[in-house]
Amino acid sequence: MTAPLQYQVRFDLVDAQRAEALAHGQVEPALAPLVAVLARYSAVAQRQYDAFAEYVAAAEQHGVEKFPLYAWTKATIENPVKKEKYLKSFALHVDRREVYDKAAADALEAELKPLAKAGVISRLMKYDTDPAHNPHPPRERE
Repeated sequence: MTAPLQYQVRFDLVDAQRAEALAHGQVEPALAPLVAVLARYSAVAQRQYDAFAEYVAAAEQHGVEKFPLYAWTKATIENPVKKEKYLKSFALHVDRREVYDKAAADALEAELKPLAKAGVISRLMKYDTDPAHNPHPPRERE
């Protein structure tokens, strides 16, 4: 029997300054509704740039040959345009889990939609663990 799909909600903030504040746990008035939603779901927003930087650091500490996306990830965080993008992008972890059930993802998404309409969030996405629905890792150039 196949395991049920798991989900992850991600969003991009409109403003880089607010993204920096959220990444460092600083609640400014414009972020208060977002922080309230996250608290209701025991959710933590992890900035994508920080996750990429942690991956690169771990690879460099433990051997890059053990980390198949090392080159792509390092190039991504060193590219100024991509860095700017990923500094405003967040993945939600619920109850310390990177992926979670559909009910939790749907509820989070529903509560975050008004923040997208209000101009706090510029993009809201929900991903599932079905490999057919997600991008494949980049191939290394030969």
